[in-house]
Amino acid sequence: MDWFAHHKRDLPWRRDVSAYHTLVSETMLQQTRVEAVLTAYTRFLRCLPTVAALADCEENALYKLWEGLGYYRRAKNLQRAAQMIVTDFGGEIPRKVSDLLRLPGVGAYTAGAIASIAYGLRVPAVDGNVLRVMARLEADYADIALPQTKQLLTDHLQNVMPAQNAGDFNQALMDFGACVCLPNGAPLCRTCPVADYCLAFAQNAVGQLPVKSPKKTRRIEERRVFLLLFEDKVALRKRPNSGLLAGLWEFPNTTDDSEAFLASLGVKPETCRTIVPCGEAKHIFTHLEWHMTGTALTLREQPNQKSLCWVDAALLVKDYAMPSAFAHYRSYFLDKP
Repeated sequence: MDWFAHHKRDLPWRRDVSAYHTLVSETMLQQTRVEAVLTAYTRFLRCLPTVAALADCEENALYKLWEGLGYYRRAKNLQRAAQMIVTDFGGEIPRKVSDLLRLPGVGAYTAGAIASIAYGLRVPAVDGNVLRVMARLEADYADIALPQTKQLLTDHLQNVMPAQNAGDFNQALMDFGACVCLPNGAPLCRTCPVADYCLAFAQNAVGQLPVKSPKKTRRIEERRVFLLLFEDKVALRKRPNSGLLAGLWEFPNTTDDSEAFLASLGVKPETCRTIVPCGEAKHIFTHLEWHMTGTALTLREQPNQKSLCWVDAALLVKDYAMPSAFAHYRSYFLDKP
């Protein structure tokens, strides 16, 4: 706590603390770097300053505000949580952890963060940073990827949390893990303020901890991406409402035979004015990699295919939320008039 008082990070959600701000910021921070969240958080709150505004936001506008953060399911769950808060809790984010856990997308960590940071309740908030710090301090070789390990460390923290300033205690552990007890590279043990109490440091075992079971090997998909152009318009299609990148706009793409796929969209070789390669790109999901090859086809006539939505190319970047997987191909339109 002494270390935190002098070294805590200056983050926008800490300057104006509220349950809504904590809910938004902690949802954004899941699986996303703090640097990426800083700009998005300010932009998001400028447009959606209240729970009610978030609950009523149109889907594409919501996804556009979320752009650059990835894992768009979090945005949809955040809105569903806001809608439940409005309908079931009178627009006020609940204080009880059991009620917080009812909200879509809110797990034990986010519930603990809201309860402790916004409401001052004595509830742990255990994320990857905290698990790493605790594993090293205790020289604990249990696999932190296992739910039972996380629960044991959570119970331990519950016993040692201070009666006051529980939110600062949780945030101190988070910042300490992010800034001193580092996940990649060498942790700053020689200047660590708790090195005298760290069992891993005493045992020269810091590099061996925490223990975490390896992730599954990612599956690779080879995809062909098509930029279909007709006059001043470009074709998009919307992904299904469930599954990977649910509900987002994308350029037509396939893992199947390209000629057959284009024919299914009403695009035939004789209807193409020009065919231009537009590069390769790779995007990594948690358990999947897309290896993409892009082609831009300028068409002589607009296909009459209901799955395609033809949009003004000049408005593509400004108005349509697209996953970062297609950033390389969307950049093709950045310099268009």
